[in-house]
Amino acid sequence: MVFNFLDIAVFIVFVVAVVTTGLMKSRREQTGEDYFLAGRGLRWWLIGFSLIAANISSEQFVGMSGNAASHVGLAIASYEWMAAITLVVVAFAFLPYFLRAGIYTMPEFLEYRYNATARTIMAIATLFIYMLLLASVTYSGALTISTMAAKMGDQGYTVPIWTASLVIGLIAMVYVTAGGLKACAWADLIQGSALIVGGGVIMYFAFQKLGLATEPLAFIQDVGTGAVGHKAFGPETGAMDRFMELNRVRMNMFLPSTDSVLPWTALLLGLWIPNFYYWGLNQYITQRTLGSESLAQGQKGIMFAAAMKLVIPFVIVVPGIIAFNLFSGDMQNQAVVDNASVIAKYLRANPDTQQVEVTQAPTAEQIAAWPAGKFMLAVYPKDASMRAALAQNPYVLPLQQDAFDAAAVQPYTIFTPADEAWEKVYPQLAAEVAGYNQKTMEAARAAGVNVTTEKFIAYKYDTALGHLLSSVLPQGSGLVGFVLAALLGAVVSSLAAMLNAASTIFTMDIYKKYISPNAGQKTVVFLGRASVLIFTVVAVLLAPQLGNPKISNSIFTIIQESQGLISPGILAVFVFGLLVRKAPPVAGVIGLLTNIVAYGGMYLAGRYRIGPEIQFLNRMAICFGLCLAVMWIITMVRPLPQPIEFKKQSNLNLASSKGALVAGVIIVIITLAFYVIFSPIGIAK
Repeated sequence: MVFNFLDIAVFIVFVVAVVTTGLMKSRREQTGEDYFLAGRGLRWWLIGFSLIAANISSEQFVGMSGNAASHVGLAIASYEWMAAITLVVVAFAFLPYFLRAGIYTMPEFLEYRYNATARTIMAIATLFIYMLLLASVTYSGALTISTMAAKMGDQGYTVPIWTASLVIGLIAMVYVTAGGLKACAWADLIQGSALIVGGGVIMYFAFQKLGLATEPLAFIQDVGTGAVGHKAFGPETGAMDRFMELNRVRMNMFLPSTDSVLPWTALLLGLWIPNFYYWGLNQYITQRTLGSESLAQGQKGIMFAAAMKLVIPFVIVVPGIIAFNLFSGDMQNQAVVDNASVIAKYLRANPDTQQVEVTQAPTAEQIAAWPAGKFMLAVYPKDASMRAALAQNPYVLPLQQDAFDAAAVQPYTIFTPADEAWEKVYPQLAAEVAGYNQKTMEAARAAGVNVTTEKFIAYKYDTALGHLLSSVLPQGSGLVGFVLAALLGAVVSSLAAMLNAASTIFTMDIYKKYISPNAGQKTVVFLGRASVLIFTVVAVLLAPQLGNPKISNSIFTIIQESQGLISPGILAVFVFGLLVRKAPPVAGVIGLLTNIVAYGGMYLAGRYRIGPEIQFLNRMAICFGLCLAVMWIITMVRPLPQPIEFKKQSNLNLASSKGALVAGVIIVIITLAFYVIFSPIGIAK
């Protein structure tokens, strides 16, 4: 990939324009309301673009395109299309209550409805989850920059994840620290537009490359097994015909009930929980609507965002599907970095293996001649000397001597695949590992101990976007610079939103509530800015740790699964509190704690094989139902003597928008039509 002067110029102009716009539009933040809520003066078009820009970050571009490259395919678009329906409900069922209460943060609403304890529990739990989210967004952006840099020029450039993370963190920190929410919103106006345009550009050129490809193209044969095949096409077959023939099975919104990522059963309840939490109760999203000029402006802005949600899967998910068709070999080769350390541990755990062999500093000729089937651990004395072996052969796994010597495995460790395709791609090793795992689990049961788990991967799916940017866009035209700038803008906008939200929660729900209730406005703004600096440091330090395949092979899954620790409980407490007016304050407190204990307990039970391993969306559904049941019992035993009244604590105009309601009905109808079209009775039959 060539990154020339024109690309550099476009990139720099875009970044400078974003930062300058954010700073220029937010120069007079004197109070907490100015800094954290943009003076409650945001209009609908600014709200809509800001919601999308805050949402579509590197986790969407990298994570969703990565999931789309796997067996999941278009089904991952449920996070977007179901969000469109969710937004309609949020605009008319949630937002009126929040604006009536005049709150700064979502935890603050729990004190308004329940008590201060519920507010504090939500605030602390949210801040812990935000630390992971900050790191996740930073890491996924850094991963794409690193992947692209490796393809620049003849030899490529090595950009460490921590270096890219630092750059991303600094850019976001600059304008959030200076201007707060208003700076974020105006910067998002530019970045949100660029995101959609940039995604459309990638999709266009991805289809063009697919239509011109002469080599055999990869495709998923069966989403249930992850089996991969290859097929060549003649020049008479167009891009769209190729796409449908290769990917028809992945154009299905309904995956098997046993799927580990997004089973169709999750569409019934499990997926609605993170959607309603994210769009209705998540501070870094709702903060934009809390800054609305009026209820009508907020509702119009939310409908604008919902309409854009219908388009986004076509510019993010579809290119990810094509990326696997074009670059599956590269994704397989790039998985060697993650697999090398795991294979070394497997060798330690099973020294009798017939599928792994250690070779000291093999030559380029040895690497090229190494046959498929058996793995070579290529051990080198220095990092520089092993670079020639990287991404050359998926069966040759380069590793430094120090890392090889340090590879240690705990007793009773089993080895499992992190994606559906692994057993089909590496059948010989898979058969041997299955026998080893069976013996190990039997030994663990006999000893009365739990097993630990290490994970293999077949493909580095999260590199899909990096391959698209570096291999399908015209070089030397400035488009690479524009799309890279749009991607960086996506990362920065989401990171900025999270930094602003985290600083708001810490300042208003922790500092001003408990540490200094009488703090003046200047102190509040100063502390908000200082908090942004601290949370930026946390993001940059944690980001490189998320590349460990033992954590997950998909950054998008990391984000969604981790939020399950709080999202079902928070959603249950909010919904129950709005609908059941006699629910006592203790019901909110117990509801939040019940979810944390139940979700964490189910995860640990599955992780250490002492209970069933439940897919995380199904876990969310179970916890949501459990929290509602617990709160219902508490309310039956100790109801309030009188229903709670939601008193108006705001001067905003709370008249609803009829035009937004009509738009919402249309959006719901279109969304349901998509689920019929992309199903076994439609395109995927």
